[in-house]
Amino acid sequence: MPHGTARRTPIKTLLAAATPGERVVATGWVRTSRFSKNVNFLELYDGSTPRKLQVVIGADLALIHQARLGTGAAVQVSGQWVASPGAEQSVEILADDLAIIGDSDPTHYPLQKKRTSLEDLRTKAHLRPRANTFQSVFRVRHQLAWQIHRFFHERGFLWIHTPILTGSDAEGAGELFAVSTPEGPEAFFGKKTFLSVSGQLEVECLAQSHTDVYTFGPTFRAENSNTPRHASEFWMIEPEMAFASLDDVIALAEDFVRQVARETIAACPDDFAFFDAHLSPGVLAAVSAAIAQPFARITYTEAQQILAASGKTFEYPIGWGESLQSEHERYLAEEHFKRPVFVTNYPVAQKAFYMRLDDDGRTVAATDLLVPRLGEIIGGSQREERLDVLERRMGELGMHPEPLWWYLDLRRWGTTPHGGFGLGFERMLMWLTGIANIRDAIPFPRTPGNAEF
Repeated sequence: MPHGTARRTPIKTLLAAATPGERVVATGWVRTSRFSKNVNFLELYDGSTPRKLQVVIGADLALIHQARLGTGAAVQVSGQWVASPGAEQSVEILADDLAIIGDSDPTHYPLQKKRTSLEDLRTKAHLRPRANTFQSVFRVRHQLAWQIHRFFHERGFLWIHTPILTGSDAEGAGELFAVSTPEGPEAFFGKKTFLSVSGQLEVECLAQSHTDVYTFGPTFRAENSNTPRHASEFWMIEPEMAFASLDDVIALAEDFVRQVARETIAACPDDFAFFDAHLSPGVLAAVSAAIAQPFARITYTEAQQILAASGKTFEYPIGWGESLQSEHERYLAEEHFKRPVFVTNYPVAQKAFYMRLDDDGRTVAATDLLVPRLGEIIGGSQREERLDVLERRMGELGMHPEPLWWYLDLRRWGTTPHGGFGLGFERMLMWLTGIANIRDAIPFPRTPGNAEF
């Protein structure tokens, strides 16, 4: 290949920019092939767009290659870009050269043209990215990640890479994966070490030096849960701001959800049209409506009052001091407010030790963002910057201060009011696209009993 020559032209680019009469070269995989006496067609995809590229091949090429042009074969085609008389596409390649790059026996190919369930595709995680649904899912996953980084970069936030190996449990839940070595769990690092459940505690250190920071990376929970919303390995976005109150956290979260959702949808119109038509009808209109109006805001106490006055029978109990379950969250967002809603000031017993105690001593300066269809997707708070209050809170929970001496130390040297939130990346993806199971939002899901790929 001559120096400077492009390796390939993506199908997305060809469909957008190639002109009739131009000679083009395309690479991809065969989605379908049709052969007849008069004309032969290939339909190619390469992952760059949900649209397929139609290739017309003459009888001579078909005679040579037909037996090897089954679904899944990797090919390179060369020819002229021409107007198409077909109704499904306006342009196509009239091929004069074709090369089989990788064979695929159509009689045994695991992804046949017949519709395969999402559950069955999970057993073929190495091949399911080739299915139409996951072609779109993983393109949007990429775009969502890009828009998240763009949002924070434009606002001057620094991306901080917090450790995956940690000696602390940020949530205090104890559901951690322990890291061990042949010499024993404490020999290598000198203490028990775990996979991180959150980068929040560590990123607070950087907020106290660089003001506005965020993490975006993998986190791990050893919770033995098989619900559609839980995975053992997932990605988290956690911004943290110094000189900030709970109001600042909520304002950032609302701006974040609005912009990231809007820009991701705008960047992937064909993929969202696919989701709307085939995965979750109405999802595009629902998300667009949700981000077009201001989000609601209520306290936990007001939320319990709304639930009590709803006249609905819930599976889980309601009342002050009871946890808001998914059915309660969805009622508030879907039926009562019909839009995203921030719930604030939860009972102190329901939230983590680091959340700032309110003046009433009964609640903390915390918030969850609830969205229709999914429930909670963001949890955040103003952090407790008062050393004496934080130490007292840890003591009430029976926590030993020694492992978190450095976290307490932050409150000794130039502490500031500060806060932030955590967003489950896959939950955001589920809300935008209509994906019903988190296993279908992750290329290689890790759940109890599943780490094959």
